[in-house]
Amino acid sequence: MVELDAIDRGLIYALNIDGRASFSKIADVLGVSDQTVARRYRQLRATNTARVVGLALPWRVGETRWYLRVRCAPDVSVSVASALAMRSDTYWVRMLSGGTEIDCVVQCRAHQEPGNLLLQKLPKTQRVLDVSAHSLLHAYVGGPVEQSEVLSGLTKEQVSALRPKVRYTDEIVPLDDADYRMLAALERDGRVGFADLAKVTGWSESTAKRRVDFLRETGALYFDVDMDMVALGYPVEARLWMAVPPAQLAEVGRALAKHPEVVFAAATTGSRNLMASVVFRTVPAFYRYLTEKLGTLRAVENLETAPVIRTLKRGATLLINT
Repeated sequence: MVELDAIDRGLIYALNIDGRASFSKIADVLGVSDQTVARRYRQLRATNTARVVGLALPWRVGETRWYLRVRCAPDVSVSVASALAMRSDTYWVRMLSGGTEIDCVVQCRAHQEPGNLLLQKLPKTQRVLDVSAHSLLHAYVGGPVEQSEVLSGLTKEQVSALRPKVRYTDEIVPLDDADYRMLAALERDGRVGFADLAKVTGWSESTAKRRVDFLRETGALYFDVDMDMVALGYPVEARLWMAVPPAQLAEVGRALAKHPEVVFAAATTGSRNLMASVVFRTVPAFYRYLTEKLGTLRAVENLETAPVIRTLKRGATLLINT
């Protein structure tokens, strides 16, 4: 496992605030040299410890993000999970609950149905027992919105110096084929240069920069960090699914966003309409969270938990051999 020091952690925290911030700006905020920041990021990326990725915010570009739960027989779970992970349009592919369940994220354009996509993604086997799809409605913490306190190891002044300006609206920003080529490049490397973006889009460098700036400012494009939580000291990870009355959904979602253990929380469709990813240093810490913290949220009518036993794709980062 990669050992992270204060500079590595500070760099990861800074990139979570602005994944495209220049190394010189990050260096100034952290009080180190540009060369140190550049060298540390190369090391983090080379070891799959942390990597900046650019992603389209689904509801801002007319797309839908689906959270899929796939139950299958244990003897085919690895092959099914691997097939999902190898797809370019899947994210966060993980095996849960002793290997009998897989969850992942699929983002597709509005006219595409997740069921049709699954027929293309899953191996042709009768050992896949059940598939359910839940559409993302609103994110409370993580992803395109504020990051968890677990990832907020900077001062308020440092955060303010790094935070980009974004104006979120309900207006859909239309994307063309060149935009999608640019997004594909940014997903592979969120810090790719404008010269390379110009090559894949056929635009000039200045046009590529203006387009990235526009999509960021309108909230259509955001930058995230695919990071190894084990390297950050959190080897215990789990998924939670909760049933909450609609009238109290926002209240509970905001409460979860304040829990440092919660790295992602979102409202979804389905009978369990609130989902969360949580991380801990130990299993006893997980138990205490369930009984002493989550258990105090009276509006949670039903709770399902599942430990993550293997991650095959962390965000957009493939963690298996191709």
